[in-house]
Amino acid sequence: MFPERFSTLPEYAFPRLRALLEAHAPGGDPIAMTIGEPKHDFPPWITDILQDTAGQFSQYPVNEGSDELRQAICDWIARRYRVSLAPDQNVMALCGTREGLYNAMMALCPETKRGKTPKVLIPNPFYQVYMVAALSVGAEPVFLPATLETGFLPDMDAVSADVLNDTSVVYLCSPSNPQGAVASKDYWTHLIGLAERHDFKIFADECYSEIYRDAPPVGALQVAHEIGADPERVVLFNSLSKRSNLPGLRSGLVASGPETIKRMKTLRNYAGSPLPMPLQRVAEKVWADEAHVEENRALYQEKYALADEIMNGVPGYEGPEAGFFLWLPVKDGEAATIKLWTETGVKVLPGSYLGRDGDGENPGKPYIRAALVAPKNQTAEGLTLLRDCLYT
Repeated sequence: MFPERFSTLPEYAFPRLRALLEAHAPGGDPIAMTIGEPKHDFPPWITDILQDTAGQFSQYPVNEGSDELRQAICDWIARRYRVSLAPDQNVMALCGTREGLYNAMMALCPETKRGKTPKVLIPNPFYQVYMVAALSVGAEPVFLPATLETGFLPDMDAVSADVLNDTSVVYLCSPSNPQGAVASKDYWTHLIGLAERHDFKIFADECYSEIYRDAPPVGALQVAHEIGADPERVVLFNSLSKRSNLPGLRSGLVASGPETIKRMKTLRNYAGSPLPMPLQRVAEKVWADEAHVEENRALYQEKYALADEIMNGVPGYEGPEAGFFLWLPVKDGEAATIKLWTETGVKVLPGSYLGRDGDGENPGKPYIRAALVAPKNQTAEGLTLLRDCLYT
């Protein structure tokens, strides 16, 4: 009476973490470094917009996003990536990018390719919605190791032509979660070239694009435009969660060619959950403002420097290029997580909870993920305790 396609799913990462630690008392005052939930302040003027537009909660929201919101999104993409898009054809507002990353598979992945079950290529470790989306449409997830040896991005040259010919979608997160690696212009150019040659789409998850050390990460849509690729080839996802410290707003975007957006809009008309209008009004203004983004980025840059200082000399430490996670090497992620919790009260996430067994061992097993989202003093305390517990 129940479907088999989800029967082998492991417990989701955070309930799994609770089960791992619930029998153990913390060894100090708890310090959470697990979830990527930004703790910096969001712009204070947001509350004024909510108060002024609260009456619009009585209206059904515009499904694809208000005219003003879609225009603000297009304006941001033009400023950030120098790509001009039409608000009525090339973009749609999302209720958070997880919704979009899932429903894009529903709307865009064909039932078969070359008469076979389509393959969906997924970096490993990965944001877990990628796998569930593939399973939901009956596609075959193929996990590509994203390890130190591959620069923490999948080595696309290691994928056979036969697999690429059977592929309908490639998910790629850049800056990557959990490692903070950034796909270069050359990387995107090569991947887009493969997509053109083997006829698959790229779902570019760029939610961490505005948090970086030095230069802004290049975007997939930007590269596709520069090289003249098919505008339907790349599907861009981003949100205000990390950029603007608004994970609870649930405001994201998808941008692509007109046929892609048309198909996603059609599905959303039947099965979507649009953003309430007062929240759309907030999002309009937030996408239009860069001052708060620059302030937010500066805070993370201070924490990059702090992490580099505290973790200096730790074997295998690689400071992230972007994003707000540390991907720290340990012998066994679960064992290290328990040790850290029971001896210090610092809570991190075992890396294996973000990966899957591929051709060999889960590539996340010898890692833990620590988030740099807390205030600077708490981040410093947590990292110092972590270093002293696990590396000295």
